[in-house]
Amino acid sequence: MKEVSALQTYRVLEPGPIVMVTTSDRGKPNVMTMGFHMMIQHAPPLIGCIIGPWDHSFETILATGECVIAVPGLDLAETVVDVGNCSGDSVDKFQRFGLRTEKAKEVSAPLIADCLVNIECVVVDRRNVEPYNLFILEAKRLWVNETRKERRTLHHRGDGTFTVDGGTLDLKDRMVKWRHLP
Repeated sequence: MKEVSALQTYRVLEPGPIVMVTTSDRGKPNVMTMGFHMMIQHAPPLIGCIIGPWDHSFETILATGECVIAVPGLDLAETVVDVGNCSGDSVDKFQRFGLRTEKAKEVSAPLIADCLVNIECVVVDRRNVEPYNLFILEAKRLWVNETRKERRTLHHRGDGTFTVDGGTLDLKDRMVKWRHLP
């Protein structure tokens, strides 16, 4: 085996797809790209997200306590990267990148109609924001866009390359310990 820097750990453990996070600051929507997130528990569904003061959305999430996490498909790969390369303090990203929105039910941040999934979230724990930029969010509503033909997701490897999600492996019959989960 060859040893590499421990700073590369996130490149092998990043578990979930790259996502887009929407916010709304007094009616002005914004969107950012995020790769550092994790499921924390099943019920209530809690999600940990790293959003720091370097992100324009940071202050909005602190002030409003809400956001939407949207999961894009592979067909939005270039848009996802481009959204992450500019700041909402100077660019209307929805307009620049032609992202279509829909109104959410419980939060003021918009859903992204072009994405596979949208999760309306509220901040339920801020204790780790100060030391780690870690927000704990509770998923309040889950929207699945069943009309999307492209179903594959992107997984960032931390260096500008991505792994593309492909097919599925069904081992439900073997998962006897977790059958009670929805």
